Amino acid sequence: MICNTRDRLHRAFVLHRRDYSDTSLLLEVFTAEHGRLPLVAKGAKRPKSVGAALLQPFTPVLLAWSGRGEVRTLVRIEPAGRPVALVGNALYCGFYVNELLMRLLGRQDPHEVLFVFYQAVLEELASSQDLDRPLRRFELRLLGELGYQPVLDREADGQRPVHPDRFYVYKVEQGLLPTLEPDHEGAIRGETLRRLLNGEALVGSQIREARGFARCLLAPHLGERPLHSRALFTARGYGRSMTKVTVRPTHDTEPGY
Repeated sequence: MICNTRDRLHRAFVLHRRDYSDTSLLLEVFTAEHGRLPLVAKGAKRPKSVGAALLQPFTPVLLAWSGRGEVRTLVRIEPAGRPVALVGNALYCGFYVNELLMRLLGRQDPHEVLFVFYQAVLEELASSQDLDRPLRRFELRLLGELGYQPVLDREADGQRPVHPDRFYVYKVEQGLLPTLEPDHEGAIRGETLRRLLNGEALVGSQIREARGFARCLLAPHLGERPLHSRALFTARGYGRSMTKVTVRPTHDTEPGY
């Protein structure tokens, strides 16, 4: 239940914004105490309004709102810190993280721990050259916070620990199943799973394995509708769609999702 939202300021990030009339914005925000919710920022696009500058993705803010309908009205905004400086590949990874929250979080479902982890992963994306590791950690943490934490250290029967040299695929409601087909969609080696669980750096083919594995874990919850951020990542010239004349890293070291 949402209460005292007009008189109290609440920690938040804007996940998405779009125009709402000539002078206003329609926002989807992620708050520490109240989860994800839609807000109308009336007059935020007017020249003298501070809202347009503060109501940007990756900018920590303090918000207060009013109303009783599904879409509330923003009544106050203050900065809560410097914007997280995401550029290049990190920026598109940030869009991806935001879209995961938009697609998977129910409205007005508080996740204070996830809010803290969200802010941390933005900071890590901004400061690290290794973008895949924070993305994989966030995906697993998100699934866990939503109640879908996969068991990744034991095989599906629950008796045998994952073997480092064996390949596995994950099946919903079953768990990790050994496979003799390393090229199977979502197949991942046991050693890669261990590194993934421990938050260790992934190297070489482990990066590709973990990326494909994460896609398979998320797929049942995301549904068939494609992610806009993934298409944007490709369209902007990153990933497999980069042209031959563009200087690019090897496939295994390209950040992606």
